[in-house]
Amino acid sequence: RIEEKKHKARYDGAVDEKLLAQSPEKALHKAVTEVGAAAQRAVADEDFVAAMRALARLRAPVDAFFDHVTVNADEPELRENRLKLLAQIREATRAIADFSKIEG
Repeated sequence: RIEEKKHKARYDGAVDEKLLAQSPEKALHKAVTEVGAAAQRAVADEDFVAAMRALARLRAPVDAFFDHVTVNADEPELRENRLKLLAQIREATRAIADFSKIEG
């Protein structure tokens, strides 16, 4: 959200898989796609425990992404694509709850 506010832009479009250069970002994209779908199915079934378990599967790919990938790359197309990837995480978590409503 900080980058969206700073650039007065939204990064909620589709990720360009051809621009996923590093293995941690490829793994995160795969995980968030699978987890988002699983969480939505679980919420639709009102199985909130399963939804939270699905989201928990993002922990390792998210950690690896932030440990090894520079989001604000010098190349604008890479930076935008990585911000879109992070926006996908935000959308996946919204399947459970809107964490933006939490102050702090």
